[in-house]
Formats: sequence, C-alpha cells, structure tokens
Amino acid sequence: MSRLESAMMILMDSFDKYSGAEGNKSTLSKSELKTMMEKELPTFMKGAKNQVEVDKLMKALDHNGDSEVDFNEFIILIGAMTCACHDLCPKK
Repeated sequence: MSRLESAMMILMDSFDKYSGAEGNKSTLSKSELKTMMEKELPTFMKGAKNQVEVDKLMKALDHNGDSEVDFNEFIILIGAMTCACHDLCPKK
C-alpha cells in the first residue's frame, strides 16, 4: 500500500473511531468532534478545548445544518487544515 493510500485508510479509520459514540455511526456529534480534535489533532488544534471555538468550527463545517459532521464534512476539515498547515510543517 502506498503512503497516500495508507493516509486515506488512517482518515477513514479515525473518523470511524470517534463517530457513533453518541448514536449515529455515520456522523460526528459536536462532542465527538471535540474529542477527536483533542486526541488526534493536538498540535494543530490547541483551541479545541475551548467550547466556543468548537461551536464555531462545527457551525462552519455543518453545511447541511443537521448539527453533526458527516464524512464529507470531516474531509473538508482535514483538507482545509492540511492546506493551512502545509507551509508551517517542516519538510523532509
């Protein structure tokens, strides 16, 4: 498996690890999103412990207005964070 394929598998596994803890297995609730960010994105999301920031992020991500983040919305988050951090991360 290539590095990019491995990265895709990690994204899918990460979403699945946190989704459904509070019900719907195909979405992340606000609480599930906060937990995922705290545990999986601690370096990039230092503000995730601030509930106001989590609320703002959830509102920005929740394109369909159902108060949950589905996998497509999750991928938008990861893509946006990757773009924002691209120039900040050390290159190999």
